[in-house]
Amino acid sequence: MSAEGPDEARTDGRVRIELLGPVGARRGTAPLALGPVRRQAVLAALILRAPALVTYRQLLDDVWGLETPGTGHKVLSSYVYSLRRALDEPGAGAARSVIRGGRGGYRFEPGAARTDLADLAEQAARAHRAKTAGDLEAALAHADRAQELFRGEPLPGLPGPLAATERERLARQRRTLHQDRAECLVLLGRHADALDALMAAPLSHPHDEPLAGLRMRALYGTGRQAEALAHYQEMRHRLLEELGMEPGEDLRQVHQAVLRRDDERLLGRRRAHAAHPATPARAAEPSTTDTPPPEVPARPHPTPRGTHPRRNDLPGDTACLVGREEELALLTAPVSPEGVSVVAVDGTAGVGKSALVVRAARALADAYPDGCLYVDLHTHGAAHESVGPQRALRRLLRAVRGSGDEIPDDLDEMADLVAAWRTATSALRLLLVVDDADSAAQVRPLLPAGPGSRVLVAGRRRLLGLDADLRLTVEPLETDDAVGLLRDLIGRSRADREPEEAAELARRCGGLPLALRIASARLQNRPSWTLAFLAGRMSDDLRSLGELRAGDRSVEAAFRMSYDQLTPELQRGFRALGLAPTARFDALTLAAMLGAPREEAEDVLEDLVDASLLQQPHPRRYQLHDLVRAHARRLAAGVPEEAAADRTAVLDLYVAAGRAAGDWGPGGFPADARTSGPPPFAGWREAAAWLKAAGGELVDVVAYAAATGRYDHACWIAEALVDHLVHQGRYPDCRAVLESALSCADLATDRRMASSLRSCLGMVDIYQGRFPEAHTWFTEALDLGRARGDLREQARAAAGLGAAEWILGEVGSAVAHLDEAVELAPRTGDDWLSVIARCNLGAIHSQQGRHQEALDHASAAVATAERSGRPRVISNALCFTADTLLALDRHTEATELLQRAVQLTSEAEDLVLYAASLSRLATVAHLQGSLHSAVDIHLKALSTLTPSASTWLEMEVRVRLGTTYAAAGRPTEARHEFEKALTLPAAADHPRQYGRAHEGLRALDAAGEPSP
Repeated sequence: MSAEGPDEARTDGRVRIELLGPVGARRGTAPLALGPVRRQAVLAALILRAPALVTYRQLLDDVWGLETPGTGHKVLSSYVYSLRRALDEPGAGAARSVIRGGRGGYRFEPGAARTDLADLAEQAARAHRAKTAGDLEAALAHADRAQELFRGEPLPGLPGPLAATERERLARQRRTLHQDRAECLVLLGRHADALDALMAAPLSHPHDEPLAGLRMRALYGTGRQAEALAHYQEMRHRLLEELGMEPGEDLRQVHQAVLRRDDERLLGRRRAHAAHPATPARAAEPSTTDTPPPEVPARPHPTPRGTHPRRNDLPGDTACLVGREEELALLTAPVSPEGVSVVAVDGTAGVGKSALVVRAARALADAYPDGCLYVDLHTHGAAHESVGPQRALRRLLRAVRGSGDEIPDDLDEMADLVAAWRTATSALRLLLVVDDADSAAQVRPLLPAGPGSRVLVAGRRRLLGLDADLRLTVEPLETDDAVGLLRDLIGRSRADREPEEAAELARRCGGLPLALRIASARLQNRPSWTLAFLAGRMSDDLRSLGELRAGDRSVEAAFRMSYDQLTPELQRGFRALGLAPTARFDALTLAAMLGAPREEAEDVLEDLVDASLLQQPHPRRYQLHDLVRAHARRLAAGVPEEAAADRTAVLDLYVAAGRAAGDWGPGGFPADARTSGPPPFAGWREAAAWLKAAGGELVDVVAYAAATGRYDHACWIAEALVDHLVHQGRYPDCRAVLESALSCADLATDRRMASSLRSCLGMVDIYQGRFPEAHTWFTEALDLGRARGDLREQARAAAGLGAAEWILGEVGSAVAHLDEAVELAPRTGDDWLSVIARCNLGAIHSQQGRHQEALDHASAAVATAERSGRPRVISNALCFTADTLLALDRHTEATELLQRAVQLTSEAEDLVLYAASLSRLATVAHLQGSLHSAVDIHLKALSTLTPSASTWLEMEVRVRLGTTYAAAGRPTEARHEFEKALTLPAAADHPRQYGRAHEGLRALDAAGEPSP
């Protein structure tokens, strides 16, 4: 900013314009009326592009985008006139106006007015310079002033592409300022202030790694190392689940620095050991630096009468604990010396909870001079082994009083035992490990009373009712760590002889340490077995459980103990989940199998998560560990009638979802092929979203149906999924489900499926531009449909065959087959087919110059499509109608239809049809002489295409773009697009686009445009 501050600038007589919030202007303190939002957008565009001259064309594109006003740039003069009246001083001429005119455009004069955007740029630059120079206080002050300029969302409500782009840019700048300010606070040692600022402004971008790193540094600076590590795990989990990527190098370095307690790296300085007074030492892990861990200052402890030598009841430590460094760091992190710290550790059976807490306790033991106690509640042991709270308290009281001190007989009541325990421990600093706990009620009475004591609780169930400082869920080992444990157990030389088999065996064991130990024991007892041999014996999911048994140890027995603790309602839900056809599922899946409302099913799922029998990778999505799933299937097999009903119900759900999400509508499926029950989805959007969440696992659903002998369901699901998958461009998945189902068609009771699935495969080939293959599929489907007298399948195959023949140049046969489809479709109630057949037939007539007939077909298609209410069907009909209107030079009508088609396909998230609609719209812009807009729209269409998009569509867009470049006098870009079209995979298989690309190159050569 200049010498005057922002407030002074408002009173110096100059106009001040504010865009970093509701758009406004004032002279001094008097507000100025800027008029409607479109006029404000014109002013904003001039300011954002200042001091450059903004041409009329650029202004129109910035503010109106594709919706250019009919009056063209003439509308701008009225807007600028009104803005000058509002902003200029009375009597100011054109030479002193805030907005100056020039040849073909306008320019905003920065010297005539002050803007908050200019103030922001100045303050941000000063903050950056100060930070670079090491003047953190000055940098913080400038960053504060810059942030204060934001009064809400910048440019709110302003229309046009430029305003949208600038809103995003300014939002990024605001985040950068926020980040720089927080880093200054961290480096200045104001960690609590930094944390408050970071927590008060939640991350609008959940994948923002720099801000995540700052939160970790601020948490660490306030002594909350465990929370910093937990925040890293949360971010890593989010990145892996949502983006499929690990955190970047910078965030990983912050994480390592937190683990090492590297103050210099995190806080910019070294911190004295006394920064964490009276806290236990870290785990005795190998140090990565030369700096020793912080020592624990001694403090006097009152010694109770009759005290006994320090006691350590911790069980022996396992020799092999691999891949738990982060968990150990969390469990051994410093805690407050003023209260009792409680950490709750949960996880599925066999995941290594007990070994982990014992290792952590042994690392902490020296910091607890009054003893380390251990009590195993044996919740999941035999009934006679179970230790209730009263029995546990008596054991603990004996431990702190010594074996010679008897527990009075009158201490039978629970309240008396708790009081005695708290009295006995009030002056002690103890470490207590409570193993195999099942409820908070079991643990609460056992908590010691002495300040600085620490309690580590391990159990399968999540103890939500226990007030814990930290909750840690122990997950199965990653494959690399699981292989590492296997190497330690069976010997590195033996494991390294079969590295791939070791990895496969680790995967078969699901990363469960218990399973790996049992598998290792079997290998140790059978020296002749190779790892490949054991992995082969475990190749079947159900057989894996039988192999994971050694003596009295069994993975399945451990799971069974957890299952036996469940209520009958939860046991029923657990058995059903073993039959889910996908690895991940939601509440609707279980609701369908149980015949219950979704809310009840979700309650069951959450209870199973709390019981550590179910994992929740992200909200409302659940999965079973592979071995737990095998156990659930075994249990389900014991109740065959229930299992059969569950399978039918869940497969019916996928049939219903596919049919609801697609465009075919109720008439697209025969009545005798429909499943029973009311539809579980409110509309096509909900069904499509549900299927989209399943992702690539939809292929598994058809394979599951086929493997379980549900041949009709395999065919119905594949047929129903076609429309959903092709419109997402997921052609490999679509082909996989159809080919899997086709092998079941001859075994299905629905005899039409042999024809229907072939038509579906032909449809996929049409979308991918594989027209000869499509011709073959449709021909076979038509023969089968006619042989059975199935009018529906006959009509569908005829329509598909006609479309393939048209593109292959067999126009006469194409018209005959499309006429047949148009005649049959109304008799079968298939509106979707009627629309598609009429669109193709109309396009052929239009090419033949029979435009009125083409328009009749197109109009009928639009009317039928509107009745269906499906946006993709409507947009298809609109596009074909627009093509006919273009042939009749009715450009304005075609533009209106295509703009609506673009909107519909955008709402439907159909990227293929969206790109095709945009490309058509660009062609209209070209014909109307708006070559700049045509290029932009073509480029947008290209950017929309995914790698799986068909070659013929990409060729079509590139050839059209090349033609527009050539007309705009940009031969180099034109040549690039034509040549790119010709080099696409199987380009020669698309003769129309291939020929047009060559024509474009020949035209450039004839015009004397040299190759680059």
